[in-house]
Formats: sequence, C-alpha cells, structure tokens
Amino acid sequence: MAENGKSNGTASFRVVMSDEARLTENPIRQIVDAMTVTPNPKKDVIRLSIGDPTTYGNLPPSDTVAQAVVTAATSGKNNGYCPSTGTLPACTALAEHFATDEAPLTAKDVVMASGCSGAISLAIYVLCNPGDNLLVPCPGFSLYKCLCGARGIGTRLYQLLPERSWEADLQQMEGLIDARTKAIVVTNPSNPCGSVYSAQHMKAIATVAARHGLPIISDEVYAGMAFEGTTFHSMASVAPNQPVLTCGGLAKRYLVPGWRLGWVLVHDKHHVLDEVRQGLQRLSTQILGPCTLVQAALPTILRDTQQEFFDNTLRHCQEAATLAYDLFSQVPSLAPVMPQGAMYMMVGINTGLMTDIDNDIQFTEMLMAEESVFCLPGQCFEYPNFFRIVLSVPLDKVRTAVRRIEEFCRRHQR
Repeated sequence: MAENGKSNGTASFRVVMSDEARLTENPIRQIVDAMTVTPNPKKDVIRLSIGDPTTYGNLPPSDTVAQAVVTAATSGKNNGYCPSTGTLPACTALAEHFATDEAPLTAKDVVMASGCSGAISLAIYVLCNPGDNLLVPCPGFSLYKCLCGARGIGTRLYQLLPERSWEADLQQMEGLIDARTKAIVVTNPSNPCGSVYSAQHMKAIATVAARHGLPIISDEVYAGMAFEGTTFHSMASVAPNQPVLTCGGLAKRYLVPGWRLGWVLVHDKHHVLDEVRQGLQRLSTQILGPCTLVQAALPTILRDTQQEFFDNTLRHCQEAATLAYDLFSQVPSLAPVMPQGAMYMMVGINTGLMTDIDNDIQFTEMLMAEESVFCLPGQCFEYPNFFRIVLSVPLDKVRTAVRRIEEFCRRHQR
C-alpha cells in the first residue's frame, strides 16, 4: 500500500450511510438494545414484551386463512408481479369488506402495502415534507416517530389520559397545531394502551381536525378487536365528511404478522384528497406491490374466516387482561389501566412507593434480572413510569408472570 492510501491507482474507500439511514431510530430498539441485563437463571424467561401473537404458538391462524394461501400458491397463477397498488380482486374484496353506508368504498379507494407498517409509511410520506409535522398519540406506537424522523418530519405528541381510559386531551391536542401540521394520527384500538374509543370521542377528534382543515391518518390494524361490552368504531364511519386515510392489515386480527399484507383505504367524500391518491399510486411503485400470493388469498380470507376464530382471540386477551388487572390492582405501587381491546395493557409505576427503583427502565431491568419477566418500559412509548404487557401470551404464563411481578413489587416496597 502506498503512503497516500492508494494502491495500483485505486483510491481508498470511504463509504458512509445516507442521512435517512442515520436519522432512522426506533425508540423501542434504542432502549431495549441498551439493556444488558441477564435474566435469573433459576427461572424460565417469560416475555410479555413482544407484540407478535404467534410467539408462543397458542393462537394459531385459522385453517381457512392457511388453506387460502396454500390454494393460491398451488394454483400457479400468482407467481408474478401485480399492479403496485394491488390486484383488482384483493382491492375489491377489501372495499366490500370495510364499506359502510356512512363510508362507502370501491376498489379505487384501496392501495395495498407491505403490512400495516408499510401502509402507515405511505400515508405519512404522501402528506408530509421535511419540516412538516404530524400530531401523534402519547403513549403511542414507536414507528410513527421512526418514520417521521428518517425524513425530517416532526412529531408533536398529544397526550392520552389514563384516568379517562386513554382518551385524547383534545385541548392540548389542538394547541399543538400550526401552519406546518399536515395530519393527526389516531390509533384505535390502541397499541400500547389497549383503548377502544367511543363514537363520541372519535367525532370529537374529527371536529378538531376539521376545524383546522387537517386529514386524519387512522391506524386501525386492530380494527374489530374490542372486548365484550365495547364496540369498535372506525374513524370514517363516525366522521363521514372528514378526509381519512385508514391504515390496516392482516397481522393482528388474523394472527399472521409475518405475511406482511396491509392497506390504505382512502375516505374522501368531498374530493380533497385527489392529489393524495395520485401520490399514493406513485409511492406504491417504490416496492412494486406487496406479496401476490397473500393478495390472491385475501378474498377468501375476508369472506370465509369464521367469527368464532376472532371471538376466541378476544376471549383469551380479555381473560388475560382481567387476570393481570385484578392482581396488579392489589399492589400499592402499581396502577393498571384496564384495556378495552387489542392485545396490550399499560401499568403505571409509583416509584415513590418503591426502594432502589427510580424509573420504568430500571424497574423492567431489575424485574428481568430477578424474576426473568420482560416487559417494555413506558419510555419506549415516550410515557415514563409505566410498563406495557402483551396479552396474547398463554394464560399459564400470564398467571405466572403477574405473580412474579407482584412478588417483585412487594419485595421492593418502601
């Protein structure tokens, strides 16, 4: 090698990541990857942290769903590319499945995506330029901030109120809006809170958006996942005059997150999103459309999956939620918020009643070290002194885990 760093006329390489890559930071990964704690080797590890309902195998997908994909694969008709916005049969099936009298849909109102995460990225990037901002819930799904930060889009956090079952603080929300605000993101049912909003509260959010001429990005990947006694309402159905980009997917309700099929539904009664439709089509060409096999299976999946399959998942999650809530409610240092749907519960931590524990990250690290139970700290969702548990875990593991958490809290009680 020559002294100037060159050899045989070839310059030294200096290859660096792009600005977008450098700006891409997922809050969950940042926090969890920094945790170096070792679990208690005398106790088996129970993970209440992973929002993947397939982790333990206790909630398999419906046979109908699996067979639909097998049929699509063996037909030999679904091996090629498709239109980037999705196949006509898949888009038609989605439009028919989600259309209501208040919010009609056609196939032209559907854009397929690679999972609901892909749908959310389409919805954000079609509306926002660098320097713009979105209103996002707090606590909220970490992907919103990750996607926005990568493109220089700001996120302004509107507060959800645990004492009101995680309804939005509408006055505080409205105070965040400025000339660069492009949309309000609503997550219903909620990850991480497990809340399911009433029609009245959804209308109130839509009223704020309408007052400022803002569209709503409605993250409804948990659509229909409401516990007994609670009713799910889509944003478009309760606010039909409001322009809404509804993001959904197969992942959670159908228990197949790895299949990566999602969609954006464009609700636009007054044609204010005509240019946005063109933008969605353009952005969809970046990946040339999602998996054709799963799209081919989609009409059968939507039509033939039995209600009992969905009811079984919800019964399991509600039973797990009740079990955890009842036990945590007896622990002075914990303040659980009973969820109304989805697969999650948020639990408050009163560190003032505990010794040697100052915050939620320390709580979850020590819990893992002593009891081999892993929960996500609230700071993953920008909501300190809470932790989130996942309710899709087998009930015997939930029962063991919550008792370990109770014992941990009592051991560290001041």
